[in-house]
Amino acid sequence: MIQLTKKQVVTRLLQALGKKIVSSTLIREHETEIVIEKTYLPEVCSYLVNEKQGRLFTMVGNDERQHLGSFVLYYVFSFDQIDHFITVKTLIDEADPVFPSISVQVPAANWYEREVKDLLGLRALGHPDRRPLVLHGDWPEDQYPLRKDFQGPVARQSDRETTMQYEGRDVTEIPVGPIHAGIIEPGHFRFGAVGDTVLHLEAKLFYTHRGIEKSSEGLPLSKALFTAERICGVCALSHAVAFAQAVESAAQVTLPPRALYLRTLLLELERLYNHIGDIGNMCAGFGFAVGISHGARLREQLQQLNEQLVGHRFLRGVIALGGLRFDLAPAEIRSVSDVLSQVEADFDQLVEIILSHEIAMDRMATTGVLSLEQAVDLAVVGVAARASGHSVDIRRDHPYAAYRQVEFPVALQTAGDVLARFNVRVAEVKSSLLMIQQVIEQLPSGAIAVPIPAIKPYTQAMGWAESPRGEVCHWLMVGPEQTVFRYRIRSAAYSNWPAVPLTVPGNIVPDFPLINKSFELCYSCCDR
Repeated sequence: MIQLTKKQVVTRLLQALGKKIVSSTLIREHETEIVIEKTYLPEVCSYLVNEKQGRLFTMVGNDERQHLGSFVLYYVFSFDQIDHFITVKTLIDEADPVFPSISVQVPAANWYEREVKDLLGLRALGHPDRRPLVLHGDWPEDQYPLRKDFQGPVARQSDRETTMQYEGRDVTEIPVGPIHAGIIEPGHFRFGAVGDTVLHLEAKLFYTHRGIEKSSEGLPLSKALFTAERICGVCALSHAVAFAQAVESAAQVTLPPRALYLRTLLLELERLYNHIGDIGNMCAGFGFAVGISHGARLREQLQQLNEQLVGHRFLRGVIALGGLRFDLAPAEIRSVSDVLSQVEADFDQLVEIILSHEIAMDRMATTGVLSLEQAVDLAVVGVAARASGHSVDIRRDHPYAAYRQVEFPVALQTAGDVLARFNVRVAEVKSSLLMIQQVIEQLPSGAIAVPIPAIKPYTQAMGWAESPRGEVCHWLMVGPEQTVFRYRIRSAAYSNWPAVPLTVPGNIVPDFPLINKSFELCYSCCDR
């Protein structure tokens, strides 16, 4: 059998599109960009997803009127099997700011297309849901904050949004939030229930949208890094690495091996304290205090290790553009092994306690099921995807840092329920411990950073990382004088939140906290 090169595979993949492609460019070893007329968007995107098994990785709307004369939409599709991305680019004229929606053919595009309407005023014709997403209904309809000529602040108006209306006297509406009794972030959940059984759930987020992408425009790249690692508290390192990789890709630099290995070690330490803490937190969904306390104790032990290594419990401040800001000493590396060996023994005991608890098993099994079809259609990522049998893990599919040099299994379950998401986390804790041990054994000596050369204005690039909640993607266009021109953050929470309401109907209302905790999604990643 003839082995095709990646270029040949991509060429054949695009052949069927023929004259619909205005131009095709290999912009990097792992990324091809094609330019099409906007009228072909549904046909081309549907072909890439539904016939060629690509998945929507991110979508970016950009105001490039000042240097290109138009708005631009970038649809990025990941082809995991060949470690390649295909970006579909189309221009949108300011005088005709509409484009055909692809959300019917590619459901994962739903939020992206609503967002470009909110932030750039580019309307997706034929989109099945015309409600605002990010800015909510009290924001004026003719103000678009990501346009370069936007002048804020704006006066709010009366809210024009409506909620689902239920017919029938037996249906009870239960509004929860956006302010919650616990110290969690704001999100509004409106249940339609008959007795205890949920018929429908409507979730509304983005109550504290921070405008990070807008406020980053014009920032020097080195300062924008500090903004990137504050997008989310518990995934701070993943966001910092993803942003740094986007800059390093734009600058076409290769990092020293030691920096790549140390980034891998730290990323897996971030996964460990999150996964073990999340396993403990899931016990709160069925009132199992022993599990909550045990998980919190282990998480604290791991965060104290983080502080010992880099001076910050959430691993902030260690990533630099081009590598790391400081090295780890041999004694610090040894302490990693010592602490993790203690944590592993206690973690095994925690898992045994939970899985042998009859009530825990009863509450988790068959609860909050996300089917494989739903996970694929919505391009769900991370633990939630793998628990439904969707084998996506960007550490394996598009290796970065030193993930190509370490061996690890991708944890898969097929039930798609709370228990499956629990079991995936357990397996990934063991994988992280295995990977960290390999990194320590293979850790090379040498430099930990390289300088970043000047980057040509309007160069675009992506960086990504598999955060504890799933892959994050940072899309960056560099502006003049090494500043940010456009920055688009797509977190794992942004990909997975649309799936949560699908898993609740048919369950009882008291199961929602457990289902929600099993996804463990972040509000601040959406409220970027």
